[in-house]
Amino acid sequence: MMHVLRSLFLTPRCFLVISLLTTAFILAHFYPALLAATRITFFVFVALVALDVWLLYRVRTGISGTRVCPDRLSNGDENPISIELNNHYTFPLTAEVIDELPLQFQARDNAHHRILKAGMREVIAFTLRPTERGLYRFGHVNVLACTPLHLVQRRYQVATAREVPVYPSFLQMRGFELMAASNRLHEVGVKRIRRIGQASAFERIKEYVVGDDPRTVNWRATARRGELMVNQYQDERAQPVYCLLDAGRVMELPFDGMTLLDHSINASLVISNVALKKQDKVGLIAFSSEIHNVLPASAGVRQLGQMMDRLYGLQTNFLATDYERLYSTVRRQARQRSLMLLFTNFASMAALKRQLPYLKALARNHLLVVIFFENTELTALASIPPADTAAVYTRTIAAQFMLQKQQIVKELQKHLIQSVLTRPENLSVDTLNKYLELKARGLF
Repeated sequence: MMHVLRSLFLTPRCFLVISLLTTAFILAHFYPALLAATRITFFVFVALVALDVWLLYRVRTGISGTRVCPDRLSNGDENPISIELNNHYTFPLTAEVIDELPLQFQARDNAHHRILKAGMREVIAFTLRPTERGLYRFGHVNVLACTPLHLVQRRYQVATAREVPVYPSFLQMRGFELMAASNRLHEVGVKRIRRIGQASAFERIKEYVVGDDPRTVNWRATARRGELMVNQYQDERAQPVYCLLDAGRVMELPFDGMTLLDHSINASLVISNVALKKQDKVGLIAFSSEIHNVLPASAGVRQLGQMMDRLYGLQTNFLATDYERLYSTVRRQARQRSLMLLFTNFASMAALKRQLPYLKALARNHLLVVIFFENTELTALASIPPADTAAVYTRTIAAQFMLQKQQIVKELQKHLIQSVLTRPENLSVDTLNKYLELKARGLF
């Protein structure tokens, strides 16, 4: 009996009928002629409620189901989730399905209304986009079932609570990998860059096909075979590529619900995966006021998994970044000349000048690329036509901050340091373009 009471709820229609009956009994006190009709209506209503309860509870398990969720979610991506429901009743049900989503989503509109046909299976599909890494706890899936009478509801809990970790964006990483395999990277903005020079190793001699560089024709082989033959070269392999991730307070700035650090982590996985496919070695150094993680460069099959595990729990510590400590760590860990992709954010020239000596020291032994971000809100402010004097001042200040970003690029170029100034949503594509450009030019 207690089980029935805990799972039984009255519907809005039932409350409406109760309020009407209450009003009718009050009016019958003043108009006795209404009393008989009101009593009959009341008894009919009680009988219908009893019938509705019997219909719902005459089957022990009227609804079964489960939540289909990946073992881990991808941060910043739309992750597919589905709820599968089976109606074991012999009549259709109206169901309100409420999934107890993790607190991180702050979801207030996660109720789904469905009509479950008798003896049929229903699938409710939707997506979830987490914006921070960590452990997410899913609760139960509650199904409030109604018969066609719509007087009472029976609650079913068809999925148990479970915890799901949210990792850096492996879906984005796989998306770039699939596009690279099908030669469709240009669809997301990755440029096709022609190789400059011959920073590559001889691989084999092959027959000429349209599009081959005429400068690679092997005339001796052509004379022997009687047909045009060319030398084919392959990229130099096993070149170290390090992702240097700044986890200081400057990377806590939000964009599209995620911090700049999260965007940088996602981009570092994309570029590391592409570099591994090109037979390069990839490594990781995460730093702020201290060194958080160091993963020496390697081309092993487990390298990407180790990198993802180490980035899973990386968080900013809201302290200033110690570039001197970064420089000493790089000197110890990277003996070979490497491509250093530094993900950070400089808001002003003064911020750059404080760290410039360490950047110059890094660039002496390695190919350093400083990757930092445009302030998209300032860009939007600078593009709004001013309506009054205050707006003119606001637009001018925004333009000055944007100009400082361009000055930072020029200052880095002056010291022979590569740079990428990008918007957060273009970070992966712009970083990948820079990597391919440097690879094509044979700079590392």
